[in-house]
Amino acid sequence: MIYYEILCYSCKKTFKVYEGSLLYKQFKERKSRIFCCDDCSHKIRMDAIKNFFRYLK
Repeated sequence: MIYYEILCYSCKKTFKVYEGSLLYKQFKERKSRIFCCDDCSHKIRMDAIKNFFRYLK
């Protein structure tokens, strides 16, 4: 299976992006774009949701 190894901009670890995934397609089209791994992506998303609901009160 074909994959790219990409450096996560948040935790600075390398992770693999396999052919057929959305990140693979995005990386292949624009190599200068910033990418993050699944763990960091989930953490960033949860922080954004928490902050959103904090300002609704």
